[in-house]
Amino acid sequence: MKKRILIVLLITIFATLPAESQCAMCRAVLESEESGTAAKGINNGIVYLMIFPYLLIGGIGYVIYKMRKKAKLEDN
Repeated sequence: MKKRILIVLLITIFATLPAESQCAMCRAVLESEESGTAAKGINNGIVYLMIFPYLLIGGIGYVIYKMRKKAKLEDN
């Protein structure tokens, strides 16, 4: 069972598609440039900013998990 979960996790991680994270207005303005370097920079910045809410929720979830595990061990 653990092997199956690991395989699904690896496939999920490595089988991702690139995503465009710009709003329609930002994309229209930035595509008018010929070089496109500003558009790539803005897109990367938006993707990096999206990471922090997931890290925050993951950290809170980890703390809750550890607290519940500690409380369960204290009850036994």
